[in-house]
Amino acid sequence: MSPVPRRVGRVQLTDGPDEAFDWGPPEEPPFDPEYDAAPADAWESQVGRGGGPRERQPSTFDRARQTAAGAGLPAARPARARVPDAGPRPEPIEVLKSVWGYDAFRGDQAEIVDTVVCGKDALVLMPTGGGKSLCYQVPALVRSGTGVVISPLIALMQDQVDALSALGVRAGFLNSTQDFAQRRAVEDAYAAGELDLLYLAPERLRSRETADFLDSGTIALFAIDEAHCVSQWGHDFRPDYLQLSMLHERWPDVPRIALTATATDATHREIAQRLQLEQARHFVASFDRPNIQYRIAPKDNPRQQLLTLIRDEHDGDAGIVYCLSRNSVEQTADFLVGQGITALPYHAGLDRGTRARNQARFLREDSVVMVATIAFGMGIDKPDVRFVAHLDLPKSVEGYYQETGRAGRDGLPSTAWLAYGLPDVVQQRRMIDTSEGDAAHKRRLTQHLDAMLALCETVTCRRQQLLNYFGQTSEPCGNCDTCLTPPDAWDGTTAAQKLLSTVVRLDQRNQRYGAGHLVDILRGKTTPRVSQLGHQDLSTFGIGEDLSDAEWRGVVRQLLAAELLGVDSDGYGTLRLTPDSSAVLRGERQVMLRREQARPTKTRTTSKKPQADLDDNAADLFERLRAWRATAAKEQGVPAYVVFHDATLRDIAVNRPGSLDELGSISGIGATKLDRYGPGVLAALAG
Repeated sequence: MSPVPRRVGRVQLTDGPDEAFDWGPPEEPPFDPEYDAAPADAWESQVGRGGGPRERQPSTFDRARQTAAGAGLPAARPARARVPDAGPRPEPIEVLKSVWGYDAFRGDQAEIVDTVVCGKDALVLMPTGGGKSLCYQVPALVRSGTGVVISPLIALMQDQVDALSALGVRAGFLNSTQDFAQRRAVEDAYAAGELDLLYLAPERLRSRETADFLDSGTIALFAIDEAHCVSQWGHDFRPDYLQLSMLHERWPDVPRIALTATATDATHREIAQRLQLEQARHFVASFDRPNIQYRIAPKDNPRQQLLTLIRDEHDGDAGIVYCLSRNSVEQTADFLVGQGITALPYHAGLDRGTRARNQARFLREDSVVMVATIAFGMGIDKPDVRFVAHLDLPKSVEGYYQETGRAGRDGLPSTAWLAYGLPDVVQQRRMIDTSEGDAAHKRRLTQHLDAMLALCETVTCRRQQLLNYFGQTSEPCGNCDTCLTPPDAWDGTTAAQKLLSTVVRLDQRNQRYGAGHLVDILRGKTTPRVSQLGHQDLSTFGIGEDLSDAEWRGVVRQLLAAELLGVDSDGYGTLRLTPDSSAVLRGERQVMLRREQARPTKTRTTSKKPQADLDDNAADLFERLRAWRATAAKEQGVPAYVVFHDATLRDIAVNRPGSLDELGSISGIGATKLDRYGPGVLAALAG
């Protein structure tokens, strides 16, 4: 059954193939979140549930226009307006202040906004949490017509429409979850010029009917969100993005802005070429997320390690835990629940209703941990995720960066934590060797994995390594595990030669074994298996007693990461030489290794709680405001962050405004939110 619409933006057209794409591993079915559980009467809307537009109430945007003009501007855009409004338009900074409550743009935002407002194209690379959405939302409110946003996921549309409607912006979207009457209502609202922003899935644009429909109104701009989906060799490739060049061909005078948070130099060039944006202005912001602390821990009972992370540093926080398989998702969620933590599973093997309910709880409740495959997360605009944990090795740096970027979107301190060990390397190498595809495809997969392994094995600043992958230089950050607890490097050439020599001796007997058995031979352990196979007679037996079992496993892992050792495709994890092994055996190549610690030491950390650095009075006010926000969000059926972000509540708690005027000066409180929530905030402050 189609979910009940909550406001003007919930009227949708059928996307068809939208639900045929998989955002997780190849076995995952579609990512099709439907977390619309709130009743329609919990929302303010400009379109009636029966399909016809209601009388539209003045929005914050209208007030901004009137402020800019002084007087005499129309309260609504003219129906079916096909030419720009004759009256003056508001300045972008006025819209930013009136609607969003911010006094200034950040970084390149002002220049990007001006570029699009002036009718020019732009290609924007900006990290998650950097304010990409404002780069097209503000121009859509300044220019005549409706800003049309091409978005790959229903979840992204829902989150953004939720937030925009709370700001008084007339936003809507069209996709596959609504009935005919609901679709017709938004079509009519768009044609009448009653929408500021309209979100569409890319699949819609394959239809001539959609293009004709767009011609029925005035298009202010096209925004192509998650533009990296056009890259055929990227981690989120979506075929329908390839035909988005038609936007320029059919509507050559409409400015386009393509945006992504994840792009190497090669992907950047591919986006520009495939979307015909070579002549657009290109903006590349820093990929650095300084509020995120990157940590990679030696894998040793990863679920227990995860529990320690949550209890010691993130008790009561929202977080995301990524696992490679569905079974691991279920088992990890059950483990956390058994430890008293509110944890929910999410993977494509769950029925649609369960996925929808779990996602709704994650978005709307505090202190929920979502345990998921990588099918979850793209488009989830929850700003207060305090940690993202990986219990398995991501397949690429791009994927790792995008997944960890879901932490700390509000700019407050957050953690990106990964448990990494020898089994990860063995598994990933074997998966590539046994994957379908030609040699070129396997080379690309290997390049992605090699970059990820280099990040895991580095002895220098992890942030430097991560940013360097995206072509950005930086100084050591002081906020990653290798900066806080610098590891030692050592010359492992002799150890590598001993290990590789053991593989050679076994090859001479037409035998291959896994890491555990090789370590037993090197350590001189007379196990039943060693005795049965006669491996105590090998010349390398016992020559590695100077290293512990853990240190030898570290040698194996790092040689695999450097492709000085390979994994057979037999499925048993047996090890073999590679073409580069011979240079090590001949002493022609030095092997520097990261020293394994006998016991993982606890990284020095600071509290990630939003109220951690507040004095007692402000901290008490912050908690009181959070309680008020939870009640207000529940009454309206929206996630708490749609009411106010934690960062805004912090500022309120610190400044303790005593009037609506003082409250309106807090960053992040625009006119609509001041009208809607101001009295409640002041009452909460008064106790």
